Amino acid sequence: MMIFKKSMPRRSFLRAAGATIALPVLEAMTPALATTAQRQVAPRRFSIIYSPNGMNMKDWTPEVTGKSYKLSPTLEPLSAYRDKMLVLTGLNNNEGDARPGEGETAPHERAGGVFLTGVHPLREGKTGISIDQIVAGELGKQTQLPSLELGLHTSDAVGNCEKGWSCAYISTLSWRTPTTPLPIEYRPRAVFERLFGDSTDPAVRMARIQKEKSILDSVTQATERMMKSLGGGDRSRLTEFLEGIREVEHRIQMAEQQSGDKMPSMEPPTGIPTEFAAHLKLMFDLQVLAYQTDMTRMITFMTGPEQSNRTYPEIGVRDVHHSLSHHRNDPVNLKKLSMINLYHSQLVSYFLDKLQATPDVDGSLLDNLILMYGCSMSDGNSHLLQNLPMLLIGGGAGQLQGGNHLRYKEGTPVANMYLTILDKLGIQTDKFGDSTGKLDLLSLA
Repeated sequence: MMIFKKSMPRRSFLRAAGATIALPVLEAMTPALATTAQRQVAPRRFSIIYSPNGMNMKDWTPEVTGKSYKLSPTLEPLSAYRDKMLVLTGLNNNEGDARPGEGETAPHERAGGVFLTGVHPLREGKTGISIDQIVAGELGKQTQLPSLELGLHTSDAVGNCEKGWSCAYISTLSWRTPTTPLPIEYRPRAVFERLFGDSTDPAVRMARIQKEKSILDSVTQATERMMKSLGGGDRSRLTEFLEGIREVEHRIQMAEQQSGDKMPSMEPPTGIPTEFAAHLKLMFDLQVLAYQTDMTRMITFMTGPEQSNRTYPEIGVRDVHHSLSHHRNDPVNLKKLSMINLYHSQLVSYFLDKLQATPDVDGSLLDNLILMYGCSMSDGNSHLLQNLPMLLIGGGAGQLQGGNHLRYKEGTPVANMYLTILDKLGIQTDKFGDSTGKLDLLSLA
């Protein structure tokens, strides 16, 4: 066995010909005989996955609370992660309810603006700093990118929507300041180049695509030199990692070619798969790469904007999602809404599989992650901001214990969950939004 007196730094890169690629965690980054104090500390990460328009809560909510709960129909696709999952019921975002003089207009705008802030949004575009940006401000001190704000829809985070309310509340969840929304990025190519490329200039990008040259080609020799100094396990891990990057880039290039073929009379956005699942999975894969290389430890991902008008013919639902959320208690509409909710859960399980299969310090990426999955509304028909559908999944670097369905007393703010998450991430604060204290994530006897 080779014993190294010095380990490779955790923030190590492959550099050559203008390309820079951050490396995943390798065994060589820790000395073979290192003491506990010398070994790497597992990084803490936070991931948010957002689904719009509420849920069919009957099919979402497990019937039994406690550790003996059974997964509901909507959550069944996540069964492999039951022991790493907390189902949280009874959390409210009352700060998003209309105040006197506001009327009952713009319910989706208010729901989006309050979801990650716990602060009542104002018509002109003012709310609070969102939890992801508080996390980015702290954990981002240790990474190249403080955070990523991703989605599947175009977003400029500007303009006015219903009754003059800011469209930022619809199109993004992230607020760097109370008046500064952060637009999401929906183009896989742009995300890829932000992580690994040297240029986002369209001319440079297209020149590279036309030459069919991957950015990995420029670091081949550097990789071969590094391989000689690594053990067998690290060589295999590095090879798989680089092949994963190449495969993602190839899929982006294929999407660009398909987009160009379908719309020859205009210049379409590059690298956007035409199918919902393909687009979503590609964005999930990019998030895994971002975490794997420790480029960021905070990602917010919207599967759609509030009032999403997407249809899902691939699962037999041709009705508009937003319209179905206004189900009027019609059994047919409720069934179709559940089909969409179930489909989303199936796709989230794809992300969890990738996180679980990716090695990290003392386990997998999922072991060192707190993943929050949920909606800003419960029942879309009534625009309810109470009893929100919320999941916490992952190990949180030893800070999170799953396998439980916890139901909180009436009136508990969802901001209490955010305050608890900040604590689990090592970020100490006494208050977030309308929080009244931290949640008990172990039991509610």
